[in-house]
Amino acid sequence: MDKTLDLIAIGRSLIDLYGQQIGCRLEDVGSFAKSVGGCPANIAIGSARLGLKSALITRVGAEQMGNFIREQLVREGVCVEGVHVDRDRLTGLVLLAVEAEGVSPMTFYRSDCADMALDESDVDEAFIARARAVVVTGTHFSRPAAAAAQAKAIALARKHGGKVAFDVDYRPNLWGLAGHEAGFERYVKSDVVSSRLKTVLPDCDLIVGTEEEIMVAAGSDSVLDALKAIRALSGATVVLKRGARGCIVYDGPIADDLEAGIVGQGFPIEVFNVLGAGDAFMSGFLRGWLRGESLATCATWANACGAFAVSRLLCSPEYPTWAELEHFLIHGSRERALRKDAQLNHIHWATTRRRAWPQLMALAIDHRLQLEELAGDDEARARIPAFKVLAVRAARRVAAGRPGFGMLLDDKYGREALFEAGAGKDLWVAKPIEAPGSRPLEFEFGQDLGSRLVEWPVDHCVKVLCFYHPDDDAALKREQTETLVTAFEAARKVGREILVEIIASKSGAIGEDTVARALAELYEAGLKPDWWKLEPQASVAAWQAIDAVIATRDPWCRGVVVLGLEAPIESLRDSFAVARTAACVRGFAVGRTIFAVPAKGWLHGEIDDEEAVDSMAAKFGALVEAWLSLDERRAA
Repeated sequence: MDKTLDLIAIGRSLIDLYGQQIGCRLEDVGSFAKSVGGCPANIAIGSARLGLKSALITRVGAEQMGNFIREQLVREGVCVEGVHVDRDRLTGLVLLAVEAEGVSPMTFYRSDCADMALDESDVDEAFIARARAVVVTGTHFSRPAAAAAQAKAIALARKHGGKVAFDVDYRPNLWGLAGHEAGFERYVKSDVVSSRLKTVLPDCDLIVGTEEEIMVAAGSDSVLDALKAIRALSGATVVLKRGARGCIVYDGPIADDLEAGIVGQGFPIEVFNVLGAGDAFMSGFLRGWLRGESLATCATWANACGAFAVSRLLCSPEYPTWAELEHFLIHGSRERALRKDAQLNHIHWATTRRRAWPQLMALAIDHRLQLEELAGDDEARARIPAFKVLAVRAARRVAAGRPGFGMLLDDKYGREALFEAGAGKDLWVAKPIEAPGSRPLEFEFGQDLGSRLVEWPVDHCVKVLCFYHPDDDAALKREQTETLVTAFEAARKVGREILVEIIASKSGAIGEDTVARALAELYEAGLKPDWWKLEPQASVAAWQAIDAVIATRDPWCRGVVVLGLEAPIESLRDSFAVARTAACVRGFAVGRTIFAVPAKGWLHGEIDDEEAVDSMAAKFGALVEAWLSLDERRAA
């Protein structure tokens, strides 16, 4: 059978809840960040980010946390054919905190949890046969049924010519050797554990563990004796992890000198959180090992991935992508705390976005002032929220389940419409934060932006409109730029994408390089939005200038959507044709051209719901067809 998978990891998958307050006890944490955790799940994600085709065999509960794990694995590119739903048990959970450097208390909630109920029935021979390697982990040898599942996977891997990698992953309290409060305890000597793990070693091709883990796997009281005991049982490549000191790889006889192996030097970085670093290390090592790299290269990649993990808070969400790792290995970092390196953080963000949007056709109805003007009186204004719900229904009618459609909606009048847009999770959604019409730019609902954004759904995009012209007064530009950078940094801090809309035509003359100059200035100030929303340009040359700026300053940018400025549909068709010549343009976000006429009629009771939806759907549909027809012409 063809080896369509590089590796299958087997065992734990759970929910990590990390305390977001740093330097305090777990008892004093006030809020938590949620992510996928568990050694095998982390390895599956970490190796997928590095370009390996990974899969996971585990169990999750038939509830929202189990759904989250499965959905996140899919987002990360991990094959989930082996992720089984256990309807009798809950998904495992762990609470974690960073109390001090190298001190991270944790509490496991894993009594009869789903992943520990893994058994032989969950391991399919045909699935294992597709993998070049299986990765087994120590914790799942602590329960008879789970141990049998891993033993079956090992036997099947060897039968079908696959390799076996063993991450010792020793958690004493998950073997019942420490109390619930001792989740961070990494070493308790146990003859029972050692005797069980020794039976695994002869079938392994790769064995990875810390000094403590190597000792418990071998049942020895010193690292050197442990290595020699393992070598007596197994010809596997043995990797000794030594934290900040890097690692040593042993691929032959064990000498009396511990350093007489392939020494992989560590990276001089600040240690922020040690949890999950070993799983990142394993991911990096596997990338090299399964791609036939030298063991020295494997060690370097592993140590670099571990460095990323210990410099950041969470586990799998913080692991590097291949693009990020390459950049670090080539350029290094000026920061000992890698989480403070702006370029690495940008590459990390851009290469781990939740969802791809290669094309975006959005109905923009985040307008507040314009709809208030159309309404006129208070009675009609009170109907604005209901009209926005109709706009969502119109957009969804045009989308008809197809990908690449979205909405721009606001918090002031769009609350019900936002619920409607989020119901099917099929629409991209962006929300404005600017005070309508403000110049210089101000935020709506106060200037404490971070506290507001943290309440937003994670897949909602921040949208900020700025009337900015490169020939504006220097003081005005400085104020506008500082506000835009504040919005950008707030969005990044809370993990939300940001779209920056620049309108220059309201503030001065427009030439072929005007918008390109504006973007260059904003990039120079440190702004790197996920999306730009820009006015139609009069010429191909103007779009080429914009293309050049974006390609040079931020090749990771998702792209540009073209706005409408209430232009007639025929004019927009023409502007689309010009815009479509640009590599950076991904779609459009048009509003008043679509909703202005039906809004006026509906708000004043002149047309009913269906007529309003029909009108908006017809206009939005016409723009969609105009846009898609350009793709068809290019393909022809």
